[in-house]
Amino acid sequence: MALKNLLDRLKRSPDKGGPGELDSVADSGFFSTQFERGDDSQQLATWAARAQQVGAQPLDRAEAEPLFTRLWSADRHVAALSRDELLKMSRYLQFVTVAAGQEVIGQDEQGDYMLIVLDGALAVDRVQPWGGRARLAEARAGDMLGEMSLLDAGSRFSACTTLTPCALAVVDAQRLDEMIVNDPRLGLALLASLSRRLSLRLRQVSARLSALLSSN
Repeated sequence: MALKNLLDRLKRSPDKGGPGELDSVADSGFFSTQFERGDDSQQLATWAARAQQVGAQPLDRAEAEPLFTRLWSADRHVAALSRDELLKMSRYLQFVTVAAGQEVIGQDEQGDYMLIVLDGALAVDRVQPWGGRARLAEARAGDMLGEMSLLDAGSRFSACTTLTPCALAVVDAQRLDEMIVNDPRLGLALLASLSRRLSLRLRQVSARLSALLSSN
């Protein structure tokens, strides 16, 4: 149902210009308002607040945008977009650097942003009830973090911590909403990329579960 509503929204979205024109659209706030329907007892963890906590520093767009376009043009999960379209997409993103040892996504928090790794490495850990950490994965250039919570407004499953100094692109709910309304082709390409990655992840989990069940 959520996917059908999203597709219906994309079909009726006007062809607007660039970022910043969302206020003139009457039917707006699709992604950003999803977070208002969640658990009211849980405080939304925004990127603005997290950026201050981890000491994130702005990354020069002259350096970040070519890095973003190069990574994404080579990514098989990304719908075919021209270099100019990728540059246009990058205008909806924030680019930052974060020092090593900083938790950029907290487990169980309700977040409104996802991260795209441009450079560096991050640990993806599941914090256990007794305080220990189980390493689930390590994210590197081209990987996305936090995309599920951005799409469904659910709680974060794991904590993500920088292992090295990292360059990151940030996509928050408001900017994603603007992209969908103002540049539907770009918004659809980003959502298609997320869907393909999530589908691949689900298939991997299903294969592991199937192997585990068949061995018993």
